[in-house]
Amino acid sequence: MEELKPRPANSSPLTPLGFLERAATVYGDCTSIIYDAVSYTWSETHRRCLRLASSITSLGIRRGHVVSVLAPNVPQMYELHFAVPMSGAVLNAVNLRLDARTISVLLRHSESKLIFVDYLSRDLILEAIALFPGGAPVPRLVLMADDADAAAAVVGSVGAEFCCSYKDLIEKGDPDFEWVRPESEWDPMILNYTSGTTSSPKGVVHCHRGIFIITVDSLIDWGVPKQPVYLWTLPMFHANGWSYPWGMAAVGGTNICLRRFDAPAIFDLIRRHGVTHMCGAPVVLNMLCNAPGSEPLKRPVQVMTAGAPPPAAVLFRTESLGFVVSHGYGLTETAGLVVSCAWKREWNRLPATERARLKARQGVGTVALTRLDVVDPATGAGVKRDGSTLGEVVLRGGSVMLGYLKDPEGTAKSMSGDGWFYTGDVGVLHPDGYLEIKDRSKDVIISGGENLSSVEVESVLYGFPAVNEAAVVARPDEFWGETPCAFVSLKEGLGKKPTEKEVIEYCRSKLPHYMVPKTVVFKDELPKTSTGKIQKFILRDLARAMGSARAGRSRM
Repeated sequence: MEELKPRPANSSPLTPLGFLERAATVYGDCTSIIYDAVSYTWSETHRRCLRLASSITSLGIRRGHVVSVLAPNVPQMYELHFAVPMSGAVLNAVNLRLDARTISVLLRHSESKLIFVDYLSRDLILEAIALFPGGAPVPRLVLMADDADAAAAVVGSVGAEFCCSYKDLIEKGDPDFEWVRPESEWDPMILNYTSGTTSSPKGVVHCHRGIFIITVDSLIDWGVPKQPVYLWTLPMFHANGWSYPWGMAAVGGTNICLRRFDAPAIFDLIRRHGVTHMCGAPVVLNMLCNAPGSEPLKRPVQVMTAGAPPPAAVLFRTESLGFVVSHGYGLTETAGLVVSCAWKREWNRLPATERARLKARQGVGTVALTRLDVVDPATGAGVKRDGSTLGEVVLRGGSVMLGYLKDPEGTAKSMSGDGWFYTGDVGVLHPDGYLEIKDRSKDVIISGGENLSSVEVESVLYGFPAVNEAAVVARPDEFWGETPCAFVSLKEGLGKKPTEKEVIEYCRSKLPHYMVPKTVVFKDELPKTSTGKIQKFILRDLARAMGSARAGRSRM
């Protein structure tokens, strides 16, 4: 059989973009998107994406160029997940919660050529562009109005800073455009930035092959049927909504888009549209189960959650309302969830508290993940499957990133010659082979599903004139999962000591809102090792002993 080799007929590059063509054929007259009073069919979505891809190329965008988008979960954000890569470009979905300084750094690092901007983020992007150094190339801007909001037409009028509007590109584009197919399935398709990294941006690059694999894998693992009704409670800028923009096209689902939400809005949309599936961080589960006056659902709704492990009590309360919760684990570097708590039928006979404890574990590798292990960082050997021996979680599979943009050292460090991707997360393997994350890497806190770097928060705290030492750790929070808790020691000889409120306000002026410490603890001296390193594990214990921080319930 040695003479049998790959040929064009059997080696077409894998890409999820073809799912849209198939959806237009199979589900053409079925609803693809609902957003308030706006709705489209799959045939219409297919034509709109082709028009948009055509217009993007007419603006001079070529294969491999980066095109960014700054928008919430509105129809345009969904369409751009197809249209940008269909033009040959690389999609960069920017986190809306970042501040202008951070966005400016990421745009310069990515060398973005074109940015699609939601009308409510107009001032934010203009501030970010204003921070570009003199002489630096400035990307062109496209303004996106809100078709469901009449007032947005006034606010979203195109000014001199923008080259055109989103609507202009749709109207002028060619509906018969031959979209730019990847020359190789290893061609870059997606660029996502990990959270909280302005001094050293970590731009995660994924190829068409990887996105195809994670999309199909996610549908299989969650058991998503044909034509589900999917509610977009997970931001599409968060690891591309765990691949479900492409996944919903593959199964002809209906995407229920929404700009922002709270618990009453979620329950209303579930009732109105017959929602069957939704994703979200544990903070969304907490929001649902603590909503006043919430009643059990008439039909079950499947919920996939990931991030900080959901507390057993929250899982129990959420499921008592009729939500069927599945729990998974993934990273920006894996493009979605590659570990899930695969449920066993015999567990249904266990008491509710025990079921919730089992479901809070991260689980086993999904069907497309090649291998998962927990290894001793010193030796690289797998740890005992005893549920108590700690080690670093390592992964191997087709959806692992190509690498970090412009960071060969970081890429080599995370994917070494032994064939593993080192996650930096600490966990254990139970005797049944199920993974449980015991702690995140030392610098990361997960708040509302967003990863934030404690190192970056500490760097801001050190800029406060009165601060001598600073360390930031996670404090448990019933609503957000975790919030930053800052331990600081003050400089000697201060006339007037700062208050907790003053330190928090200073951080708020320097950081995105979700990265601001919610608690500040003043200590005479921070605990250190003999070599002078701050002992964060002691501070983590102190923060845990403080109990849950009081959380405000803002709209998301």
